[in-house]
Amino acid sequence: MLLDQINETGDIKKIPQSQYPELAKEIREFLIDKISVTGGHLASNLGAVELTMALHVALDLPKDKIIWDVGHQSYTHKLLTGRKEGFDTLRQYGGMSGFPKRGESDSDCFDTGHSSTSISAGLGMVKARDLKGEDYAVVSVIGDGSLTGGLAYEAMNNLSKLETNYIIILNDNEMSISESVGGMGKYLDSVRTAQGYLNLKEDVYAQLRSNTKVVDSIRRAKNSFKQLFVPGMVFENLGITYLGPVDGHDTAGLIRAIKEARKVKKAVMVHVVTKKGKGYEPAERHPARFHGTEPFIVENGLPRNPRTTANYQDIFSTVMCKLGARDDKVVAITAAMADGTGLKRFRNIYPDRFVDAGIAEEHAVTFAAGLAIGGYKPVFAVYSSFLQRAYDQIMEDVCLQNLPVVFAIDRAGLVGSDGETHQGIFDLSYMSTMPNMHIMAPKNKWELSDMLKFAVNAGCPMAIRYPRGNAYDGLKEYRAPIEMGKCEPIYEEKDICLLAVGSMVKIGEEVRNILKDQGVRCSLVNARFVKPIDTDYIKVASANHKLFVTMEENVACGGYGEKVRVFVDENRLDCSVLSIAIPDQFVTHGSVDKLRCELGIDPQSIADRILKEIHR
Repeated sequence: MLLDQINETGDIKKIPQSQYPELAKEIREFLIDKISVTGGHLASNLGAVELTMALHVALDLPKDKIIWDVGHQSYTHKLLTGRKEGFDTLRQYGGMSGFPKRGESDSDCFDTGHSSTSISAGLGMVKARDLKGEDYAVVSVIGDGSLTGGLAYEAMNNLSKLETNYIIILNDNEMSISESVGGMGKYLDSVRTAQGYLNLKEDVYAQLRSNTKVVDSIRRAKNSFKQLFVPGMVFENLGITYLGPVDGHDTAGLIRAIKEARKVKKAVMVHVVTKKGKGYEPAERHPARFHGTEPFIVENGLPRNPRTTANYQDIFSTVMCKLGARDDKVVAITAAMADGTGLKRFRNIYPDRFVDAGIAEEHAVTFAAGLAIGGYKPVFAVYSSFLQRAYDQIMEDVCLQNLPVVFAIDRAGLVGSDGETHQGIFDLSYMSTMPNMHIMAPKNKWELSDMLKFAVNAGCPMAIRYPRGNAYDGLKEYRAPIEMGKCEPIYEEKDICLLAVGSMVKIGEEVRNILKDQGVRCSLVNARFVKPIDTDYIKVASANHKLFVTMEENVACGGYGEKVRVFVDENRLDCSVLSIAIPDQFVTHGSVDKLRCELGIDPQSIADRILKEIHR
C-alpha cells in the first residue's frame, strides 16, 4: 500500500504524482475503517483529502505553517505527519486528539476547535514572521461555513493592506455542520456557477480578434467588467487577491494553485470547491449526520450502537414544537446547529419562526434581544462551549436590559471525545456573573420539559443547561412545580445533605446508596436553580444538617458550590460545605465515564470524599 510508505512529515513527496489518486483512495478507505470503530469527524475529512495532500506537496512542513480552522478536517494532515498509529485511539482518553494539537506534532502550529479563528491566527503568524525577518509560508484553511462567523471578517478587514505573502484556502463544500446559510453562502454559490463569465470572455475575444480598436476598448473597460461579473470580486475589493474556483479533488491543479499563490506579495485567497463526504456514499448523502459520527457499520453507514432511548435534544425538540403550537410568539434560533440542537422539526413546522444565524453566536444573541424588544419569546439553542463567544452580548444586550431571552444550553458539562475545546464546563460560572440572569438545570427529561415551559413565560433572561446523551428517566414521581429560585427536596434525612445540580442528581442517587451501605444516611436535594440559589432552604436545612455536599458538572471557580459556601460563611450557619466540582482546568478528550473517574466526580469517588470528610 502507498500509505505504508508515509511514516513521517514529507514522505508524500517520495510518491510519484501519478499515484496520488490511488493514495487518496487509500486514505479515504483508512479513515472510513478507523472512524467506523472510534467515531469522529468523517464527512469533513473525506472532502479534504486531495486538498491536504496538495498542501503537503506544495509546502515545506513543519517550516511552513498550516492553521486549520476548527480543525475537525485535519485527519489526513495527521496521517501525512506520521500519526497513523494514533487512529486506533482517536478521541479516546490518553489517545490522539481529533483536532490539531501542538503537543502532538511540530507540524501542528495552532490548537483549534472552534470556528472562524484561522485568518486572525494566520495574520498574527505572518506579522511574527515578518518582524523576525524569516521566510516561510503561512496558510489558513477555512471552510465556507466558518465564513458566517464575524471574526473571519474582522481579520480580513485587518489584512487588506498586507504587503507580504499570506495564503487563505477557502474550502468550499456548501456546508458548515448543516448547510451553510446567509449571504456569503449565496455569493459562493454564484461563484461556483460563474463559468458563464469565462465562456463569454473567450467567445467575445474569438469573434473580435480582427477588430483591434474594439478589443482595445474592451480591455480598457476590463476593470468595470470584472466588478460586475468576475468571481471573487468581493474578496478582491477587500484587498485580497482571488484565485479560483479550483477543483478540490484535483491534486495536480491544487498544487499548481498553491504554488502560484506563494508568489503573490499580499493576501491571496485560493477558492477550492470540495464535496463533503466524498468517496463514501452514506456520508455524501447525509453529510450532516457524518459530520461528527458515533461508531458505524461501514457497509451501510448505520450506527453500531443505535439509540433506544430519547436524548435531551429529542425532549427539547418535542417541547419546542408544542410551545410553537401554543404560542405564536415563540421563535427558535440556532447557530448552524439545527440538527444537533434538535430544532430541525421546529424549522420544518414553523419556518417563519426559525432562524439559523450561522456560526455567529454574538449576532444570534443580540438578534434575540431585538426580537424580545419586539414582543417575541426567543429561544436560542446553542452548545455550551460555543456560547462562550457571546459573553459580552449576553451581558450588555440581554441582561442589562433584562430581556426575556431563553438560552437552551446544550452539551453542558462533560461531552467527552471532542476534548478541551468542547467540554461545556464553564457555563455556570460565566453566566452566573451576570445580573438579571437566572440559571436552571433539569434532573431528568420531564424536568427539562417543565423548565422550558417555565422559562418562555418568565419575562426575564433565563438559561437552562442540560447534558449531551440519553435523557435520565428516573425520579419521575418527583415533579414539584417549578418556582423561581426554589430547589426540590427528594429524600430527606439528617446530618448530610447532597445538593446536586442537573445531571449530578442521578449521580447523587448512586452516592446516597453507596453511603447507605456504609451506614451513612443522606438527604438528596435537586438544586434546580444555580442562580439564584435557594437560600431559604439552606437556612432551614442547616438546623439538622452539619455537612452540605454540593455536586456539579462545572469547574469549581464561580460554580454552584462556591455560591453555597459564600452564603453559609456570610450567614455564619452552623455547618460546613464540601464542594464536588471539576478542578479549575481544561479537560482532555475521553469517554464521559472515564473523565468523571479521573476528575473525581464519579459516585464512588464522591462517596469516598464524603466518608473522609466526616471521619477526619
